[in-house]
Amino acid sequence: MKKTFLKKLAFATSILSCTAFATSVSAQSITVQSGDTLWKLAQKHDVSTHELIETNNLSSPTLHIGQSLTIPNDMYTVQSGDSLWKVSQRFNTSIQAIKRENQLSSNVLHAGQALSIPEQASTASTYDVQYGDTLWIISQKFGVSIQNIMNWNNLSSTQLYPGQTLHLKNQQNYLATNMIETAKQYMGTPYVWGGDYPSQGFDCSGFLKYVFGKHDVEIPRTVATIYQEGTFVSKPERGDLVFFETYKPGASHAGIYLGDGKFVHASSSKGVTISSMSNVYWEPRYLGAKSYY
Repeated sequence: MKKTFLKKLAFATSILSCTAFATSVSAQSITVQSGDTLWKLAQKHDVSTHELIETNNLSSPTLHIGQSLTIPNDMYTVQSGDSLWKVSQRFNTSIQAIKRENQLSSNVLHAGQALSIPEQASTASTYDVQYGDTLWIISQKFGVSIQNIMNWNNLSSTQLYPGQTLHLKNQQNYLATNMIETAKQYMGTPYVWGGDYPSQGFDCSGFLKYVFGKHDVEIPRTVATIYQEGTFVSKPERGDLVFFETYKPGASHAGIYLGDGKFVHASSSKGVTISSMSNVYWEPRYLGAKSYY
């Protein structure tokens, strides 16, 4: 879900003062009409009930005819050279969240296109249900599916109650686990230079792009350009990419870190395989690790 208007305004102001990014933050004032509810207004203006409550400092979900409400709006204008990955990194959110927020069916962006920027998914392990909450609203807030929330809490019904505590899992760890499971499905797939699909084989960057793409995380196609993106981490965690200098100076090989000093990658000699970071070949060639979601 998006941040409150004041937080978004402060964030956007700092961005504008430091960069040339064309962001715009605005708010619309409306008057409550007969039949209006928080849920109806949230759906009409493509915001959450939480945003409306927080932005307007409401102590109750009950609205009154003639009441004035502020509708927050947070938009970004796509610039030449932008990609979903770059925009997601700029605003500290995920590609999947941006696509969901803007109902995008592809990763292609066009200069001048207006995007609504969602807030980064929360990573809390528990959540207390608030007035106006639904499973859908909570799923969007935490970046998980309704079915997962129901499974994690043994819910037999979608009905929620204010004050009810829901157990949630960290979405980043959840994504890393799923991504690793996907990568392992292609163990033994042969190495093919330029390959980026299971039926034709993979080279190392083609393998990474394919696996990440299966989870709506967009990365560049070559190891060198992948290395230029992302966020450096001093110690890799599961799902991060680890980079190596092999046949030429700079990053020329990479894999997905599995934990316990191991990584899965498309090896030129073994195809998709799991190797140890402490291997006599890989250890001296290690360059570092980066996170991409």
